[in-house]
Amino acid sequence: MNFLTLPFFLLGISTVHAFQYTELAQYVDSHQEEYVEALRDWVAIESDSSNVLKRADLHLMMEKVAQKLRLMGGNVELVDIGEQELPDGQMLALPKVVTAQFGNDSSKHTVCVYGHVDVQPAKKEDGWATDPYNLTDINGKLYGRGASDNKAPVLAWIHAVEAYQALSLELPVNVKFVIEGMEETGSNGLDAMILAQRDTFFSDVDYIIISDCGWLSIRPALTYGTRGNCYFFAEVQGPKQDLHSGVYGGTVIEPMIDLIGILDTLISPSGKILVPGIRDAVAPLSDEEWRMYQDIEFDIDHYKNKIGASQLMYSNKGSNNHVDVLAHMWRYPTVSIHGIEGAFSDPGTKTVIPAKVTAKFSIRQVPNMDPAMVKKQVTDYLHSVFAKRKSPNSLKVTMVIGAKPWLADTQHPLYEAGKAAVKRVFDMDPDLIREGGTIPIARTFQDVMGKSIIMMPIGGFDDGLHSQNEKMNRYNYIEGTKLFIAYLNEVSQIRKTTV
Repeated sequence: MNFLTLPFFLLGISTVHAFQYTELAQYVDSHQEEYVEALRDWVAIESDSSNVLKRADLHLMMEKVAQKLRLMGGNVELVDIGEQELPDGQMLALPKVVTAQFGNDSSKHTVCVYGHVDVQPAKKEDGWATDPYNLTDINGKLYGRGASDNKAPVLAWIHAVEAYQALSLELPVNVKFVIEGMEETGSNGLDAMILAQRDTFFSDVDYIIISDCGWLSIRPALTYGTRGNCYFFAEVQGPKQDLHSGVYGGTVIEPMIDLIGILDTLISPSGKILVPGIRDAVAPLSDEEWRMYQDIEFDIDHYKNKIGASQLMYSNKGSNNHVDVLAHMWRYPTVSIHGIEGAFSDPGTKTVIPAKVTAKFSIRQVPNMDPAMVKKQVTDYLHSVFAKRKSPNSLKVTMVIGAKPWLADTQHPLYEAGKAAVKRVFDMDPDLIREGGTIPIARTFQDVMGKSIIMMPIGGFDDGLHSQNEKMNRYNYIEGTKLFIAYLNEVSQIRKTTV
């Protein structure tokens, strides 16, 4: 590749408008109670995208987002993205995607902030210490479902724009928002919407910013990579109906035993994926990556205590043992078995032989793995293993999700701007981290629009996303708003030149 022929970017200093960070930060501090109340108002809406009975709440949530942006004078649209088909064949309207624009100065960069306001399911009886839909402030920790994932970060971005407006300060860049309501269930309809509006709403977008992730420790972080996800169903069908184990046990070849048998061949006790070819496509760990991981602040003992684990899969002895843990968390694939549908799982006893059972498992993707190839490898392998059992039962393997990984260049000026913003607000350098989970929309933005992306989290490392007692620290919420304010200014100073 001839880098001399490619456009590159330099950070320059704009002297047109002095950046009034102190005034903006003071404004944020003086309005933090108002920001907490806004979050309380949003958390109170049970915008659970996985529960079709909550769809009205989800529509209400999107309307509330749109209304807040309208009151700020944004050019707001609620984009219809169609319907979803339920397992029973019923069609259900998807929540509309909110788009908004603030500023249209062609001499400025345009950034697009992506976020979502749907949440994972939550009930008090699941083990929450507080009502999950009543934001509760305990010692500066704001507990509530969706507080960190992703309602507070979305509000922080909105409040960042609002702060400039309140002080009659010109936005240093044009800001666009794309806020969806189906992220937790796969962002139904969003890919098609982005493709459809690539040459309209997104045509002038220079950079994409995503804040749907968290820090690794108490140190602020910038995220430059995520793993993808191939999610599989493996169904074993046996007798025509469930059977009594006392009557039929010992005479039939049980589907559950077949299923457990083939699942046991996916991964070794030491964590090695046993599917042939999976590891062959994994990009090798470079010396530069190794050095980056060494510099990251990560306490293995604290990590183990947080999750209640006495031992980790990879925790070699030595001063750099955290490097192995981080590498296997972020940039190596793994197999996880999530559950078995059709198996008896209620309290008590039931002496049943299930006629059909379906295992649900996933393989996290990393560069340079291809989901289509992983699908073939897994399907062929499980069928070959199953054939050796010589079972009369049938096996059906289906891949229901094939999300690709995403990786950014940490030398890109977006990240240099991020480092400068973190330094200004927190007076320290950020960790550069990757995310073990999957945010498919990042890869969609990259593939469809060809735009540079940065992930800028403000959530804490212990926020409990998707878990009981999810929370957002008041500190992270307020200082995160200041970070977004500073970042808009830093991005405005990126200058495009050609060599």
